[in-house]
Amino acid sequence: MDKDKKAESPILDETMPHQIHAPSFKGTGINMQAPFVNKYGVVIGDSKYNSPNSPLNHWSDDIDPSMMAGEEWVHPTNDIGWNAEENRELLEAKRQSQGVPFMHPSLDTSYGQD
Repeated sequence: MDKDKKAESPILDETMPHQIHAPSFKGTGINMQAPFVNKYGVVIGDSKYNSPNSPLNHWSDDIDPSMMAGEEWVHPTNDIGWNAEENRELLEAKRQSQGVPFMHPSLDTSYGQD
């Protein structure tokens, strides 16, 4: 894939609906990011995991697995790690820290308004 081409994005309404249990980033302050092409020409974050240039598609005894380590192989928002309970808790904490709506300490100002 040409590095100037954009990969098709699996993002819909700040989530990844194609993944079961995919977290929603809505209201967390974290912006979903589109897939990118790393320096090896491999698409990262498209959820297909089958880029033609991937070392996994050209495996041999000459391939050093450590070449597939590092930030350029991990997508910041479309990564299976976000499905882990502890990472989902991080998202929930960010969502909850967006502030609490104002509430009067002794009067229910919404009473009878619905």
